Parts: sequence; structure tokens; C-alpha cells
Amino acid sequence: MTNEVRLVVYGEPASKANSRKIVRFGNRPASIKSDKARAFEASVKQQVKELPRLMTERLVAFIRIYYASERPDLDESIILDALQGLIYRNDRQVREKHVYHDIDRENPRFEIVLRPLVKGLV
Repeated sequence: MTNEVRLVVYGEPASKANSRKIVRFGNRPASIKSDKARAFEASVKQQVKELPRLMTERLVAFIRIYYASERPDLDESIILDALQGLIYRNDRQVREKHVYHDIDRENPRFEIVLRPLVKGLV
């Protein structure tokens, strides 16, 4: 299929539910991304080359996440956040998701295929 993007990115994504931490700015508490989440996003940016022209249409994503253990929840949201501005403009463009949990203790990673969403299939 033309106009699809296939990527393999190494490293284990942080679960979005566990990817925030509370810090204080003066007397004001704030929620920021955890160290693991920020490190994962930086790793994605190092491994994925920005497309010359970002995808702008509605998308379908097929994602297989290989975790190092059974412990993490299946959560693709930080992956979609990290690809924003590299592959597509905004992760809200992903209108259909097929997400799978696998284990590879030696080589955690995610594999993703993104393609334009075709209307009227169902």
C-alpha cells in the first residue's frame, strides 16, 4: 500500500498512567512527564527521521509493543505522542487503533504501521 509508514523503534515505552510525576514550582504543584517518559520520547526522536511532509489525513495505526516483562499495561498513548511532529501533525489524526502486547525480554520495542483511514469499509 502506498502512503503508509512502517517503523521499528527500540526501547520500552512508559505507560501514560505511570508517566507523570508531581513537582513544585514555588508553592504551586504541577504534573510533568516522568524521567522514563521523557527519556523514551527523546529516544524516539533520535531513532525516527521526520518525514519531509507530515501525514495530514485521518489514520489507522497497527502497533505491536514488545515489553521486557508482563508487568506493564498495554498503553500506546506515549508512542502516539512521541510520533507527533515526526510522522503526523497531531495524534488526534489516529482514528482507528489495533494494538497488541508482546514480550521480548532482550529487545523491548514497538513496531507500527500507519496508513490513511479509508472510509466506508464497514
